[in-house]
Amino acid sequence: MSFKIGDSVKVKKGVMCPNDDSVCIGGWQGRISEIEDDGIVKICWDSITLMQLPPKYIKISEEEGLDWAKMYISLDEIEQTSPRDSKAQAEEIAEKMEGKFQWIGGDEEDKRIFNVIADVDDELEAWDDYLRRVLKFPFEAKVSEYQERGLLKSSDIVQVQGINEADDLHGILVDVQYGRKRLVFPLCDLNVRDKKSANYTPVQDYCVWFANR
Repeated sequence: MSFKIGDSVKVKKGVMCPNDDSVCIGGWQGRISEIEDDGIVKICWDSITLMQLPPKYIKISEEEGLDWAKMYISLDEIEQTSPRDSKAQAEEIAEKMEGKFQWIGGDEEDKRIFNVIADVDDELEAWDDYLRRVLKFPFEAKVSEYQERGLLKSSDIVQVQGINEADDLHGILVDVQYGRKRLVFPLCDLNVRDKKSANYTPVQDYCVWFANR
């Protein structure tokens, strides 16, 4: 059978992953994005296959620097099939998953971040829930980022009184006191002053996630 770029294909039954022979990829489905002269094709998995990928497979792929959203495979190991989604839908799911799973294969900080967002659709909402559960208020914090406007400036010290709300643009917003002033301020622009405080690591993890989301 002749294949062309853009064709929807399915991996034949019983085929094992070329990078991990403990993973059977039979039935995985996607679209051909490259065809090489030696009979090897690159398949970008469709959204359904992406959402069904084994977490262990993704973790190992991330640790080894491999792209789990696509795979090179032999032409004789695939067969033509009907598409189950659009290319745009597959790309949207891949981008969303890549943003989440970038944390799965890293250091201890990355692992803590991944544990917060692992099984959720709304990552900001997950941070809001997590921080409301683990943070102890009030605590002292320092403004860590340059501020173009507003009362607070870099290195100012504030008392964080509690979480106000989660905002799509600015992230977690907290109520702070600066002298006699009460303000609402982005948590991502604050550092907990006491590094021995139980609040320090959760806030730092959130700030790293927010800066790289």
